[in-house]
Amino acid sequence: MKQVAFKMKLLAGNEEEYLRRHQEIWPKLAELLKQNGISEYSIFLDPETLDLFAVQTLNEHYNDLTLRGHPIMKEWWEYMKDLMEINTDYSPKTFPLKQVFYLP
Repeated sequence: MKQVAFKMKLLAGNEEEYLRRHQEIWPKLAELLKQNGISEYSIFLDPETLDLFAVQTLNEHYNDLTLRGHPIMKEWWEYMKDLMEINTDYSPKTFPLKQVFYLP
């Protein structure tokens, strides 16, 4: 297992809607993430900067290429495109973060 962290950017005025959509996460999306090796996934919001901070725990079955190409993942990205900074394929712009400390 390994952990990865990254940032994304929420667009102003979308805090409540972003929270609502994630509270109603699609079961088919949650299952897809788990099937592709994401065993834990947390997203935190900095309300001052609107930065979203995500942490994922990945197992040995994690497959980014399969996940990114899956129709359910693409459907979710299209559903979320109006709330955050995105790439041309509607995937969220992500900025990897480097781990500098870990306390087991």
